Amino acid sequence: MTPSPELFAVAVLLFVAIAAYALFAGADFGGGIWDLLAGGDQRGARPREAIDISVTPVWEGNHVWSIFVLVILWTAFPPAFAAIMTALFVPIALALLGIFFRGIGFAFRHEAQRLHLQRLNGAIFAISSLMAPFFLGTVIGAVATGAVPPRPAGEVPGAWTSTTALVTGGLFVATCAYIGAIYLVVDSEHRDDPAMARYFSHRALAAGLATGVLAAVNLLLMRTSAPYVFDRLVGPALPLLAVSVVAGIAALVLVALRRSPHVLRICASLAVAAVVAGWGWAQYPWLLPGSMTLLQGAAPSATLWTELAVTGLAVVLVFPGFGWLYWLQQHGRLHESKTHEDLHLATAAPGEPLTAPPSPAPVQREHKVVATVLIATVATELVRQLLERRRNRRG
Repeated sequence: MTPSPELFAVAVLLFVAIAAYALFAGADFGGGIWDLLAGGDQRGARPREAIDISVTPVWEGNHVWSIFVLVILWTAFPPAFAAIMTALFVPIALALLGIFFRGIGFAFRHEAQRLHLQRLNGAIFAISSLMAPFFLGTVIGAVATGAVPPRPAGEVPGAWTSTTALVTGGLFVATCAYIGAIYLVVDSEHRDDPAMARYFSHRALAAGLATGVLAAVNLLLMRTSAPYVFDRLVGPALPLLAVSVVAGIAALVLVALRRSPHVLRICASLAVAAVVAGWGWAQYPWLLPGSMTLLQGAAPSATLWTELAVTGLAVVLVFPGFGWLYWLQQHGRLHESKTHEDLHLATAAPGEPLTAPPSPAPVQREHKVVATVLIATVATELVRQLLERRRNRRG
């Protein structure tokens, strides 16, 4: 049977959210990877400063896309969500730990005053930036190879430790390093910092070549480990792969020639987005290749229409905020806030006078926000109980 229009639309929406997460959060992960490879305190000071300037304003907001992906998968495709979360619990947990500790390391590195604490938190940030995309990649590799059973009894180690899954993890790391370096080149050009633009250009070229090699190896492995996906990748999805290859090569040429930063960003983004679209089209109509189709794993039609309605609200209410955030970041209008008083006192270097900045006056609007949230929560619960009682009476 052909999926209904609303089911197909939600499936497309899921892959759009995955592509957005790959582009925005992937660039942040890439910044952390280059932070890890920047070298010692002196040699890596300027690259790390450039990474901080690019990542600081947007790193928290970019993870909204991961929440969006999880909510769509959970509510629109609950059987697939249950199977993936059960069979791949270990790599998913490790990826989430990477995201969690990455935020801790990045935030506290800016607040710490002592050098050893700065180094510790910097290491946590950098290593977690490598850890998160690798394990997310193994999850995608396990799903694409059909190694996730529809009703697993528990965690399936062989699903995410296969050669294809591990190479996919490496491909995710290389892709994040590539897109992160491209964005850092563009940001350095905007700041009129040719030295850093040249520095990240060399790394973008290296990461782009590594990504191409790993993608080719992964495609060859999928010929035997994921024959259905491979046949469609070289069949119906081949135009999308061609777009990705051409856009990726164009981005590398623009990096080497140091031309057209805006076109460079578009080409790099198109290369990554086309790969995600190609994967989705190659796997269609399967959620779990060989074991669960879209129709078998879909929620009721009413739920799918609700998903589309909520997405429409997000487009109106949330996405303009993201656009404004990225515009401010690109035009240098965002700055770091002052160190919080408690963190300043706790992380002050030995001998530093413990003088705390003046505390700001309490803001009345915070209390209004809390009150509004509480009222909305209580109202939602009351409505839910009333509807439940009405259903019970009809029953």
